[in-house]
Amino acid sequence: MSRSEEIRARLDHPLIDSDGHTVEFLPAFRDYLKNVVGAEMADRYCFGDPKSSPVARWYSLSPAERETRRITRPAWWAVPTKNTLDRATAALPKLLYKRLDEFGLDFSIVYPTYGIGMVHIADDEMRRATCRALNTMHADIFREYADRLTPVAVIPAHTPAEAKEELDYAIGQLGLKAILMPSYVLRPRADGKGHWYDTLCLNSAYDYDSVWAKCLEWKVTPTFHSPSSGLGSRTSTTNFTYNHIGHFAASGEALCKAAFMGGVTRRFPELRMAFLEGGVGWACNLYCDLVGHWKKRNRTGIENYDPKNLDQSLYMELHRRYGGRLVEGRLEDKRSMQLAMFGRDFTMFGDDSILGAAREDPETLDDFARCGIQRPEEICELFVPKFGFGCEADDPVNAWAFDAGRNPYGAKLNAIFSSDIGHWDVVDMGDVAAEAYELVEDGLITEGDFRDFVFANPVKMWTHMNPEFFKGTVIESSVELKPA
Repeated sequence: MSRSEEIRARLDHPLIDSDGHTVEFLPAFRDYLKNVVGAEMADRYCFGDPKSSPVARWYSLSPAERETRRITRPAWWAVPTKNTLDRATAALPKLLYKRLDEFGLDFSIVYPTYGIGMVHIADDEMRRATCRALNTMHADIFREYADRLTPVAVIPAHTPAEAKEELDYAIGQLGLKAILMPSYVLRPRADGKGHWYDTLCLNSAYDYDSVWAKCLEWKVTPTFHSPSSGLGSRTSTTNFTYNHIGHFAASGEALCKAAFMGGVTRRFPELRMAFLEGGVGWACNLYCDLVGHWKKRNRTGIENYDPKNLDQSLYMELHRRYGGRLVEGRLEDKRSMQLAMFGRDFTMFGDDSILGAAREDPETLDDFARCGIQRPEEICELFVPKFGFGCEADDPVNAWAFDAGRNPYGAKLNAIFSSDIGHWDVVDMGDVAAEAYELVEDGLITEGDFRDFVFANPVKMWTHMNPEFFKGTVIESSVELKPA
């Protein structure tokens, strides 16, 4: 028995993997893609046309050209190869299915590898075609293993109409029951100078509320697994690890924050979202920051910073009494005192008076208006139960999610076991369950916390919107026990 089998044998509950990975068997995918969009585009995608492949683009350039053009070092040697059995397991659903007991896993939700990037392809035709082809292929090849494996559908979302159309096809026609959406859409700026990141929920180019409503209609939990390597500061031309560290967390945080601040969890109280492979540390930090910011910058608290509340006479008097040489010869100059009182940004006031009329629109002063926060405890109510956070087995930060003594209002965040089998950070698939259990062995979490991590939290995430998610699976009877 593997270490993970031994761990599973001691548990009185199933172990659910909410983020395993297949590494797509591209010869078959190429045929599916040809059926959707034709041979020419299928070959262009599969055989690494530099115009559509970041990896091919990087390798097509010399080191000097990469530096001149600032081409980000992409992932390389990204899947295990020395362990040939595991490499084949990631590609072949039948082999994965056969080995699940060895991994200590009862059930796995399977995410793609190439498919993660398909939802971000800029070319409309290629993006739609690759997503449609992948969803069709995965529905076909995983169907006979549905009692222990379910693949996610990749749902492009450059527009709400696109997302809803693919949801109707993937869920309504193909019968898939889990989905992957982009955390952001990279859009060109209207002035043609660069791009901006549309996080779908706040200041978006479109209103995505109809997409969240469609998810509720189809009873599917939107999950997000977008890369941000190559964006922001993660643009080293030579160092993949520099680009990779934190990149899933960054994209997840951007959307999670937008969903909360944009009021999505208020308008859609039954909606659940999950952010994968970024861990839970960023979520604990975001949750604490939201509470801290609301306490200081809520609609009432913001009055502490309104320039009209500055007692100008007292301010001047204090400078006369204590300013000494620092203020000598400067207090009588009105423009200098504007600068002293309000800094370089005194131009935000509208006339030449020392204070002037603030240019802020009263309707925009409450950053939390869209989510309607009236008391800080509501942040817990609108954040904690609404989001799940995919955590890899060997991440010690997973314990933070269960630290109710430190998280505001005694919260435990919904950390969800996500193996990431199939990718480079899992050298041996047989170790993942055992590595996750090390948090118990090291005294960082309890047996109850571990049960939540690998069973109760995943069940809540996948069944809240679809109570029949596990119907017909090997763990159906366990799920019906309604885990606490």
